[in-house]
Amino acid sequence: MKTKRVTTSSELEEVFRIRTTVFVEEQGVPLEEEIDAFEKEAVHVLAFYHEQAVGTGRLRIVEDTAKLERICVLDSYRQYGLGRAIVHALEEIAKEKGLTKVKLHGQTHAERFYSQLGYQKASDVFMEEGIPHRLMVKDLGQ
Repeated sequence: MKTKRVTTSSELEEVFRIRTTVFVEEQGVPLEEEIDAFEKEAVHVLAFYHEQAVGTGRLRIVEDTAKLERICVLDSYRQYGLGRAIVHALEEIAKEKGLTKVKLHGQTHAERFYSQLGYQKASDVFMEEGIPHRLMVKDLGQ
């Protein structure tokens, strides 16, 4: 298992393939909402299992805070710690950029996962694309 920062258009296509499978096909998010205007400004990572790209996530800087977004792993690979590896890779990118605060909109079913990684609930539940989410935050200076 490894993660890699996306640097080529073919890697970005892999990102979109994984996100389309998880968010569009599995969770019913409209494709036009999933692939958005922030793709070029975001830093994307891919997670690999036996050399196959099976997970992804991205980071954007929003108001001096790293915002982790679009974190997902293909269904049959979710038991291998790839989500944790993606979050850690994105946090390392945030640190490289000199950021100490991280936030994300976590789906409520993943709250425990993010809590185990040091994230704290920072909002009530809200809806995004018909899916319940909660703002979660972490201080990377800890």
